[in-house]
Amino acid sequence: MTDVPSYLSPTGQEIVFLLLGAVAVGSALLVVTTKQLVHAALWLVVCFGALAGGYLVLTAEFVAWVQVLIYVGAIVALLLFGIMLTRAPIGATADLDSRNRPAAALVAIATAVVLVTVVIDGFRTAYTPLEPGGGSAKELGSSIFRTWVLPFEALSVLLLAALIGAIVLSRTDIRGRD
Repeated sequence: MTDVPSYLSPTGQEIVFLLLGAVAVGSALLVVTTKQLVHAALWLVVCFGALAGGYLVLTAEFVAWVQVLIYVGAIVALLLFGIMLTRAPIGATADLDSRNRPAAALVAIATAVVLVTVVIDGFRTAYTPLEPGGGSAKELGSSIFRTWVLPFEALSVLLLAALIGAIVLSRTDIRGRD
């Protein structure tokens, strides 16, 4: 049985991981609470960057670079272009406020308490020492294409169907039969 280290004397890796987690949670809260859409997108960049740093601490370099290239590079750029190209109102709009903030805050806090309690209770004695190389491209690729090939292909078909549906919905020259 592996000797479980004390939580009162964290290692440097654990401290960096906790700091990156705090940055990710803080910036995620700012994403959903800021009133400016562009600021929300920029806080999303910070959140994704902190997640990539967490992957680096967990020795999953390939996943970290995919996080940076795909999410920070492509998704946030797409989001910013979508914001700039649409003529949606930028500031607060009275039409979109449902005035349910106290109820939403209460539900959010209750959900967070339940989730934190379940995670702490479920993983109280779980400890896995970090071993370098667990997130390399070779191991990740063999895991995806041996163990998880069916869900991977199902996801590919689902994304293709979503892309075709988006193209059909966005075309204005196709008219419905009346």
